[in-house]
Amino acid sequence: MNDHPTGMSPTGRSSGDLLKRRAGNLAAGALGAAIINVLMVAAMWVIEVADYVLPGEFDGYGIRAWDPEGLGGIFLAPFLHAGFGHLMANSLPLLILGFLAALRGIGRFLAASLIIVLVSGLGVWFTSSPLAVTVGASGLVFGYFGFVVARGLFDRRALDIVLGVGVAIAYYSIIWGVLPGEEGISWQGHLFGLVGGVLAAWVVRRRRRRAVTPAY
Repeated sequence: MNDHPTGMSPTGRSSGDLLKRRAGNLAAGALGAAIINVLMVAAMWVIEVADYVLPGEFDGYGIRAWDPEGLGGIFLAPFLHAGFGHLMANSLPLLILGFLAALRGIGRFLAASLIIVLVSGLGVWFTSSPLAVTVGASGLVFGYFGFVVARGLFDRRALDIVLGVGVAIAYYSIIWGVLPGEEGISWQGHLFGLVGGVLAAWVVRRRRRRAVTPAY
């Protein structure tokens, strides 16, 4: 039996396989990221429609500051909005930034989302006027912004750095939202959402393996 040269070295085949594997992982990650964010925003729209057509005020289940019973609103507030205009303002940036945040894996995305919700929600609960009720996904929007930008700094992967720089350039203007300004807008949710996003990027960052020198 004769061997026939293929013109490709084992190293070349390995590099090609690695690139294909990475491209496949990225495509799968992009699909998963798109699905979970579309489902999340769709759930917000379903809830807002239900709030519009059904009797009662869903917004009362938001974060009620300084009220122990209002702590449960930390997990509900991101899915509640003060009208369709409020929801529309959050939907597009949430889809874009959430998609970018979820590219590296749904598990990390869910962990990051939980951290952002907790930090943003507790920050609002502690710093808002007593019994003030806060609703909306703005904390998640600012959190995903901080997460994507900080992920590039902590993970130092080329793609993450490029995405972080791109997001910082495209959405830099939202930083002003962390400052007290227009009445009726929770700058606290924005500020602590951003803090939560940076913290989440550090918590779920990729751990680098330490080089181990065997002792003989």
